[in-house]
Amino acid sequence: MNKVVEVKVKTNESFEKLVRRFTKKIIQSGKLIQARKIRFKTKVKNARKRKAGAIHRVKAQDKREYLRKIGKLDEPTM
Repeated sequence: MNKVVEVKVKTNESFEKLVRRFTKKIIQSGKLIQARKIRFKTKVKNARKRKAGAIHRVKAQDKREYLRKIGKLDEPTM
């Protein structure tokens, strides 16, 4: 499944040509597209962590609202 892309140097082949052939092989194999797809993939958080994050956001929102009501936090300007 994980096939390695391999390019061997031909006789009297320049380095630039070798790199160009290697790049072409990488593109044709689909490895580049696969790497770009999983580059920024994040793991799914479990239910406990999602719930804790939601509770944290609600508490922070309540605190901001309280500080705004007592005048210690400026009104957001748009």
